[in-house]
Amino acid sequence: MLTTFRAAVAVVLLAGFYVLVAAFTAGTVVFDFYAVKYGHAGGFKVAALATLGVLAMLRGVFVVGRRKAEELPGVAVSQRDEPELWRTVAELAHQVSTRVPDEIRLVPEVNAAVSEDTRLLGLIPGRRYMFIGIPLMLSLTADEMRAVLCHELGHYSGSHTRLGGITYRGRTALIRTIERLRDHAIIRTVFLLYAKLYLRVSQAVSRRQELEADASAVAIGGRRPMGDALRKVRASAAAWDFYLASYCSLIVPAKARPADLFAGFYTLLREPSRQEELAKVVNSPEERSPYDSHPSLAERLAAIAALPEPNVRPDPRPALALLADPQRAALATQASMLTEEAQRLPVLEWPQIVERGLFTGANAEAMKDVFTAAAQAANTPQPTVDTVLRILAGGGAGDLGTRLRMAGWQGADTPALVARVLARAFEGLLIQAGRARYTFSWSDVARLVDGSGAEVDLTDLVRRAVDDPRQVNALYDGLMRIGITPASAPAPISGGMAPPPAGVGA
Repeated sequence: MLTTFRAAVAVVLLAGFYVLVAAFTAGTVVFDFYAVKYGHAGGFKVAALATLGVLAMLRGVFVVGRRKAEELPGVAVSQRDEPELWRTVAELAHQVSTRVPDEIRLVPEVNAAVSEDTRLLGLIPGRRYMFIGIPLMLSLTADEMRAVLCHELGHYSGSHTRLGGITYRGRTALIRTIERLRDHAIIRTVFLLYAKLYLRVSQAVSRRQELEADASAVAIGGRRPMGDALRKVRASAAAWDFYLASYCSLIVPAKARPADLFAGFYTLLREPSRQEELAKVVNSPEERSPYDSHPSLAERLAAIAALPEPNVRPDPRPALALLADPQRAALATQASMLTEEAQRLPVLEWPQIVERGLFTGANAEAMKDVFTAAAQAANTPQPTVDTVLRILAGGGAGDLGTRLRMAGWQGADTPALVARVLARAFEGLLIQAGRARYTFSWSDVARLVDGSGAEVDLTDLVRRAVDDPRQVNALYDGLMRIGITPASAPAPISGGMAPPPAGVGA
């Protein structure tokens, strides 16, 4: 009853937003009329500013349209493609007394969700969509996956999706309107205050609906599967973000991709040291806000613990058992997240991708920019390590820093910036010479090591020479010991710097 009341309030507030828009528009029209009628110069100026503000406001309101089919994420799977998954969803839909989704889509996210395209403020039902993340399925058991699916279907049975599209478009219109009004402080302030009120009410409704959907899942699947699923979702979402940022981000600079993105994520999830880190994520406190759409994990687990336990049979099989051909489904979903250009990249193993990507991102650009800056500073067409050392010995570190900043390098401390970029450039020379390589690990960060396995980091050695030109001789000796001679220079190739030697890191 409380949720229904709050939902009704949210709809009223959304309607009030459009009333507010109409009021501002009508008021401005009236003001413009009198400004023109009486011809006051100050009135003209205010009317012009108000009119511009209203036009910006109207653009924000009406720019939001209905979702198009091509904007849907992931890949649709039919009952013929995935009979067991569809049978499971249909069975659970029957148990929660709701209509089966019209379309199931596999998506590259640690998430599951439902939506519905309704009409007439949610009064007329529309096409239903269910989104199921392949990375999510990699981390759950079959009964945990069913609990998640039941939770999502609970949103349908509770009519939570009826106003979902309306609420989303209203929220998007509010946000866009506020963004459009950044140059109109007075009108923007009014809408910002109204948006805060609307979001507080609508998000409170969303949080209550999540607890109701949890209860639906527990009533059918049990407390343990739903509770464990929530814990794993939080941990796996953090792991997925880390995987995308630390590994998948190297695909572009490496100009190569793995055959199966999700296989790498699966391996990462099961690395013992990573599992320890993920356990800490689950147990860490959460910062909550009145604008959050979901209750905290602790709040949801406490609510689940208070619910009655049904008599259910555990199903410890991997959630992937619900798919007819998990690898085929994973590759189809992967194709939906890769651009056409990315799909045309050569396929390599992760160790090679990581090494190539790190070399390009951390060393190749540094070599190019350092030796270009040295060539300019020393006025020589073929700069070498000796050229760089002579510039440092002559107190030219500041000049190198200026040139590196012009090339796009950033850092508040110029000596630290110069030392960092020079070190990466010298390390790049080692990689090109086959004297160093990046190690690969699912359990730890990649490290640059020499042939004996010792870690290579030249930053401190270079920093001393940057700070004190008298230390350049010590830098010279240190570079000679690891195989970098005064005549060393980047090996140019057509189109850029030379890549690491073939086979390194494989």
